[in-house]
Formats: sequence, C-alpha cells, structure tokens
Amino acid sequence: MAVKILLDTDIGSDLDDSICLAYLLAKSSCQLLGITTVSGEAEKRAMLASVLCKVAGKNVPIFPGIEAPLLVSSQQQSAQQADALKKWTHDTKFPKGQAVQFLRDTIYQHPGEITLLTIGPLTNIALLFTLYPETPRLLKGLVMMCGLFTSRMGRLDPREWNAKFDPHATAIVYKREVMLHHSIGADVSNDVVLEVKDVQKRFQTDLLRPVLDFADVLFQYTNMISFHAPLAAVSIFDDQICQMAQGNIEVELTSERLLGFTHWEPAPFDGKHHIATAINRQWFFGEFFSVFT
Repeated sequence: MAVKILLDTDIGSDLDDSICLAYLLAKSSCQLLGITTVSGEAEKRAMLASVLCKVAGKNVPIFPGIEAPLLVSSQQQSAQQADALKKWTHDTKFPKGQAVQFLRDTIYQHPGEITLLTIGPLTNIALLFTLYPETPRLLKGLVMMCGLFTSRMGRLDPREWNAKFDPHATAIVYKREVMLHHSIGADVSNDVVLEVKDVQKRFQTDLLRPVLDFADVLFQYTNMISFHAPLAAVSIFDDQICQMAQGNIEVELTSERLLGFTHWEPAPFDGKHHIATAINRQWFFGEFFSVFT
C-alpha cells in the first residue's frame, strides 16, 4: 500500500533536500501528495522542486510558503542552487500565499493517512498548527529532520539549523500532540555522508543528474555530502534504519545565545516524542540507492 507523504522543504540551500525529494519521487510505494517550500526565495525553491518532478514524470502540486521566520531575523534569504535552473525545464508560476491552506486541505481529505515530512525550518508547519489546531491530530505521523539531542558532534553551537532558523516555530510544533512524532537529529544523520567523488560517481541516473547540477555551487567548498533529509525520508519506509528513543523535547526560547536549542529528556513510557539514537549506515545506503536502479 502506498504511503501518503506531504513534504515541507527548503530545497535549494543544502543538497540533502533535493536528494531527499529525488528519493521520494523514485520510491514506488510513496504517494507524494504535495510539496511546500519555506525560507528565502520560496518561489525559486519551488522551481527547483519542479525540476525533479518533471524529470520523474510526476505532476505533484508545489506551493511556495513562508519566507521569513515568525519573530527573529532571517538567516537564509536566498536559494543559492537556483543558478542551475537555467539548465533544466521547470515551472515558473505557482499559487501564491496558499501553502498553509493547501497543507490543511490535503490533511483534511486524508484524515489519519498522511505522514508530514519536514526537512526545512518549521515556519509553515507552525502556522498550520496554529491556524488549524486540529490538524496535528489528523496526521498519521510527523517526521522531522530537526534538532540536536546529544553532544556527540562536539560543535561550538549546540543547535541544529532547521530548529534555530525559526526557534519560535520550532517550539510551537514540538508542543503540539501528534499520533507519532519522530525527530531525526543532525547528531545522528551526520553519520550518513559520502565523499563528493562518490556522489558524482553514483548520481548518474536521470533523476539524480539534476541534483549534481544543483550541487555545483556546493562542490566548490566541500568534499563531503551529508544525507540528513534522506535519512528522515527512508526511516518512514523502513523502521529498521533508525533506533529510536522515547521522551520529551523542549525548545529553548529564553536564552538569546541558545534560541532553538532542543532539550531532550528521556521518558521511555509516556514521552510524546521519539528521537533517532543510532542508525544502520550500510542499510540506509542500500535502501536509498535501491530505488534508482
């Protein structure tokens, strides 16, 4: 049976979002009901998403969403990968100001059936849950590439990008009750990486070639690509990829220096959130690349 997915993404910044979308489009058991984009130049992000949809031969509704955080200043005002649009056929016109309404309407049409996958900042989702407070309870699940829950990465800044971009939106989303609420943190997803030379070698299928063009701007200053967002997507279809722990997450809103920090407290019997604690790296890459053969 097909798994119904709604995708909320800031495709066009880091490469993992476009890799994730390519996986969803190639996965035969995925029924991608729609895509919403978030953060700066949301319309260009929608264009990038439309490139992959066209290459896949799928007509997926795409809605540019909110570009600025709820209360803090924006740290992501442009979609740097948009330079690649000139190389690929893409849509140029999208419904304006309708992303949140589209999410609400689609969830209402399929109560209890949709997994909402978020791989960008949570502004769209916070507005959805605030304007339509019944929507969280109508989801089958909420799977997010969001948060840092351990110190294993040893970073000076203990905050993950999607969580800190719009910390108030992040706090709103984590406070809402969802039937299943999974977070794949960057501390775990950082273990699924490939060297750029391996990405260039393995991304030679029709659906992954546009991703290589999107990556040109990134390949100039990195030799590794992280598969953060694809890990979140793959975990929806294979629950053996990630080991999960149950507990509760609170988002820091009082300390200016730590806005968006995700506090994790284990609660193995009554916690309302689940986080990934470990992954099977080999199993992940096996599943990921299997859909492109």
